[in-house]
Amino acid sequence: DLNDYSVEPKHVRQIVVVTATLSRVRIADGTTTIGEHERSWDRRQTIEDPKHVESLVRWKAQAREHRGLDRLHHAVPSTRALFVALAENGSSLGGSTASLLKQLDIVGASELEAAVAEAIEAGAMHLAAVHQVLERRRYERGEPPPVGRHLSRDGRVQGPVVRPHELGLYDELGKEQDDEEKS
Repeated sequence: DLNDYSVEPKHVRQIVVVTATLSRVRIADGTTTIGEHERSWDRRQTIEDPKHVESLVRWKAQAREHRGLDRLHHAVPSTRALFVALAENGSSLGGSTASLLKQLDIVGASELEAAVAEAIEAGAMHLAAVHQVLERRRYERGEPPPVGRHLSRDGRVQGPVVRPHELGLYDELGKEQDDEEKS
């Protein structure tokens, strides 16, 4: 019927069976019903179950939580040991992740890796030690302190991809409005 009906996020991009009556739409994965909605006779509508939306919000929050930590662990391997120590000390891992990601964007992976490794070697397993090492190394190189906003070196930020949508939808909207005006 040209509408989009919601399902739980774990069922997205899977082959499902959709059956419809005059009043209901049922979405099934094999013999298990994964979504059931009141049928809409509109076109190109998104019909959502609030439970599916809540599930999607939780799923995205969990994904977002781990994305920064994964980025840090890949770019700066020494952060794994640092985060174990931070967790044992009861430090805020979310705040630590945000702080180190900011430093990663400012100084780069190799510089942050060197600073974290030096702090760990000195037995100083906390963020202040990493920041102090970064500041000392910057001073020793004779570089000025960072000023203003720094743009991320992350490729996702530097070269975003914008996906265009089908413009034919606007033509159809225009035709529908013309038809309504003629009536």
